[in-house]
Amino acid sequence: MKTIMVQGTGSDVGKSVVCTALCRYFYRQGYRVAPFKSQNMALNSYVTKEGGEIGRAQGVQSEAAGIEATTDMNPVLLKPKGDMVSEVIVHGRHYADMEAGSYRAQVLEKILAPVKESLHRLSQEFEVLVIEGAGSPAEINLKDRDIANMRVAHLADAPVILVADIERGGVFASIIGTLALLDPDEKKRVKGFIINKFRGRKDLLDPGIDWLEKETGLPVLGVLPYMDMDVDPEDSMALERLQLKGNDAGPVEIEIAIIRFPRISNFTDFLPLSHLAGVRVRYVKSKRELGNPDAIILPGTKNTMEDLSWLKETGLYDEILHLHQQGSAVVGICGGYQMLGEQLIDPEGIESHQVTEQKGFGLLAMKTWFVPGKKTVRTSGELLVDWGNVQQVTGYEIHLGRTERMGQTRPLLRLVDGRLDGVISADGLVWGTYLHGIFDHPGFTIGWINQLRRRKGLPDQEAGSSWRQEREKIYDQLADWIEQHLDMKRLQEIMGL
Repeated sequence: MKTIMVQGTGSDVGKSVVCTALCRYFYRQGYRVAPFKSQNMALNSYVTKEGGEIGRAQGVQSEAAGIEATTDMNPVLLKPKGDMVSEVIVHGRHYADMEAGSYRAQVLEKILAPVKESLHRLSQEFEVLVIEGAGSPAEINLKDRDIANMRVAHLADAPVILVADIERGGVFASIIGTLALLDPDEKKRVKGFIINKFRGRKDLLDPGIDWLEKETGLPVLGVLPYMDMDVDPEDSMALERLQLKGNDAGPVEIEIAIIRFPRISNFTDFLPLSHLAGVRVRYVKSKRELGNPDAIILPGTKNTMEDLSWLKETGLYDEILHLHQQGSAVVGICGGYQMLGEQLIDPEGIESHQVTEQKGFGLLAMKTWFVPGKKTVRTSGELLVDWGNVQQVTGYEIHLGRTERMGQTRPLLRLVDGRLDGVISADGLVWGTYLHGIFDHPGFTIGWINQLRRRKGLPDQEAGSSWRQEREKIYDQLADWIEQHLDMKRLQEIMGL
C-alpha cells in the first residue's frame, strides 16, 4: 500500500479539503483508495453502514473515494461535551467520557492499539491511503503523546506534505517555524509544501517560494487558489465562513436563522438550504443577531440540557417564543427537537451533571428522558405530511434520550423498523425529528420551503437535484482543482506510485 500524509501548520488550513480532493483524484485514476485519520476531535460526525460513528470529514472523503466508510478510517473520535470533558469513541462505539488529562495519560497505552489495528486492516484492502493529520505536528507541549501526526506517519511509513494557509498571513514563517520544531527524524518525513487559499497575483508570490525552496531544500508542490467549496465542514471553526450563507442568484425571499449553540453538532445538515434560490441562511448566537426570520432552526448539540440553559441565559429562549407568536416557523433537529417539547429529564446526569430537569419550549406535546445507551444508525422512513411528491426520506440518528409523544400529537415519519419519529404541530409551523440529513432530500426541503413561501404569498419553487448529487459534482471539481494547481507527477513520485 502506498501512502501520503497531509499535515498542516495549524488548524483549519485546509487539510480535510486537500485530502478529499486527493481521494477523488486517486479514485479517478483507478486506484483503490481510502482516507484515514487516527484521531479526530469534531462534533460533526458520520454514521457508517454498520452504525459506527466517525468524523464527518472521513465520511465525506470515503464518498469522494467511491467507497463505503468504515470505522477503521477514523478509529478514535473525540466529541467535546464541555468543562474539558469529551466523549471518546473508539471504532465507532462509545468508549468513555474522559477529562482531557485522563485521556492524555491513557492515550499511548490504550488508545494507540486500535489505531494500529485499523492501519493494518486498511493496508490489506487498499492500494492508496490518504492520511490526514490534526492541528499541527509542532505542538511541543503535546508531541510526546500525539497520535494524530508524526507518530502515525511513522506507523504507516508515510511521506508528509505540509499545508499552510496564506489567507491568514505569515505563511512562510508558519512553514519555517513548524519545521524548526520538528525532531530530525520527523523533519526527514516532510517531502514538500502546499500553499493553500491563495488570492491575487502568483508572480508576486514567486520570490517567496524561491526563497522557501532554497532555504528548506524542499519543493512547493503547488499554490492552491482560494476555492469556496461546500465540502461538509469537519468542525465548528468553519462556522465563521458559514455565518451568512445564501444563494447569490436573485433577491432574498426566505430567511432562516440557525441557532449557533456553544456545543453545536452536525450543522452540515443545513448546507442544502443555502443552495436554494431566494433563501438566506444565518447562524446566530444572540437576540440582536436573530432579527425577524421566516424560520428558526434549533440544530443538533452535544449537550442538550446545557445548551437549553444557555438559550435561557442569553434571552434567546424568550425571543424565539415571541417570534413564533408573531408567525416564525420553528424547527428542531436531534437535540433541538428535544428542546421543543414540554420537559427534559436527566435523573442520572447522563447528559449533564449540572441540570437534571428543565422546561422545554413547550411547542410540541412531548417529553424526553435521557437514558443510558446511544442510538447511532442509518435509517429511512415514510413522510407522514403532505409536502409535495416526496414520500421516502433517508438519514441517520445520533442521539441520547428517548422522546415520548403526548396526547394526539402527529408524528412526522414512520421509520422502516416501525418506529414513529418526530412531531409536527397542527398548523405545520413547528416540527422536529431525530433524523439528520433530512434536508438532503430536495422534495422534502422544497416542500417545507414552499410552505413558508405560501404564507408570504410567494409562488412555489421546483425541487432541484439531491445534495448527494451536488456533493459528487463538488468532489470532481476538487479533483480538477488539485490536478490543475499541484504537481501531481511529483507527488506520486514521492509516494512511490
